Amino acid sequence: MLIELQNIHKDFGRVKAVNGASLTIRPGEIHGILGENGAGKSTLMKVLSGVCRESAGTIRIDGTPVNLFPPEKAASVGIGMLYQDPLDFPPLSVLENYCLGNSTTGFGATGRNETRFLEQAGRLGFQLNPRHRLNTLTLGERQQVEILRLLSLGAETLILDEPTAGLSLPQKRTLFQSLKTLAADGKSILFVSHKIAEAESLCDSITVLRRGVVIGSAAKPFETARLLSMVFGSARSMPSRKQRVAGNTVLEMAGIYGRGGRSGLIECSQSLRHGEIVGLAGLSGSARGLFLRIAAGLQPPDMGQVRLKGRTVTGKGPDVFRQEGVAFLPAGRLEEGLVPGLDITEHLMLQNAAGAAVLDRRQARKNALGKLRAFHIPAEPDWCVETLSGGNQQRLLLSLLPETPDLLLLEHPTRGLDMDAAGWVWQHLQTVCGDGAGIAFSSSDLDELLQFSDRILVFYNGRLLANRPAQDLNAQRLGQAIAGAL
Repeated sequence: MLIELQNIHKDFGRVKAVNGASLTIRPGEIHGILGENGAGKSTLMKVLSGVCRESAGTIRIDGTPVNLFPPEKAASVGIGMLYQDPLDFPPLSVLENYCLGNSTTGFGATGRNETRFLEQAGRLGFQLNPRHRLNTLTLGERQQVEILRLLSLGAETLILDEPTAGLSLPQKRTLFQSLKTLAADGKSILFVSHKIAEAESLCDSITVLRRGVVIGSAAKPFETARLLSMVFGSARSMPSRKQRVAGNTVLEMAGIYGRGGRSGLIECSQSLRHGEIVGLAGLSGSARGLFLRIAAGLQPPDMGQVRLKGRTVTGKGPDVFRQEGVAFLPAGRLEEGLVPGLDITEHLMLQNAAGAAVLDRRQARKNALGKLRAFHIPAEPDWCVETLSGGNQQRLLLSLLPETPDLLLLEHPTRGLDMDAAGWVWQHLQTVCGDGAGIAFSSSDLDELLQFSDRILVFYNGRLLANRPAQDLNAQRLGQAIAGAL
């Protein structure tokens, strides 16, 4: 089907998230939507998927004006959206998630549903077991289940919002090949991203937004310099890695075993020190996330000892770790880091609620204004956190961390962020490290690991496979290590 967005506006109070955007999506086309965080990409796609009602403008399908709000209407005409964090039910099975919302297939693990699921998955190259629980899958596999569900509901146009954030290279390749297969079938694909190289390799055409306005469009073959100019307005670069000397040990693990992921954490002994940045590399489920959560006190180990600044804290809860200067930043911004429905001021109040008999909202609002200015977040204290862009949610989470931590533990700190926002995050983190904090972070971006780490820990099948200075590695050697081929 042919979709035309004509002069679309979307206002949130005084904020013009989308300002007169026009866009045409043709059948059988993979259309990239590029822009920095906060450019209006996700908001425009939410209008198209029926999540938001446009403030002004017209949407036409095959020449006929349509109203796509609420999402059920968009789904009824064949528009489905895959969000950066899939809207699924982790306690249910893969097959049960696949059947959700489909009145024709019914709900449950019937043989007919399973056969249909396996046929669709096989055609797209997805290796999924329909009987596995969803909470045992990686993010990439959860996305695959959601794509199959949307297709089973009759989606002819698929919108994917930052779908590669947090995916490994093999998962990206599988995703891209599946999208090309769907486009060859006549489906329309909208690929929302800030990663220019990925859009160039996948898309047939690209539209660029900046501050809610369509800056321009391009078709293959693309000119990278022109796309960069449209997205950023001027050349941008990431900050360079600073030279550091590691200090005393902050946290030490000895013989740690833990359950979680695909294989758990097996006999891990490692230390983290003041004034160093340690990158954690590995495939999804390889134990790097479990390492961080045990280090933060969020999960007790099954065996082994954890010592924090020389004190044994094995089995102690996260409050003890926080009191000793350990801070944790989760990958799921709205799932674990922030509280949807609460505004920015209320998050500051929660942060200071421990032991307080009375909470002062006026003072919290004043503190929130200071945080917003210091972390360059274009928002007001009374804005709900879910209205912020991904990049600004990440800045808000960073603003809620203690100012002088001993140890920062970060899951994918720049996941879903554009170059400008990611550069700001790393500038901030290097300053914190320069003030003496130790930092350990996980990432699926090999360039990020190599650029900002002093040393890199590689996890494979639950084991710490390598501990190498970053300067001794390159992308090829690191990729081999992640695959277990040292």
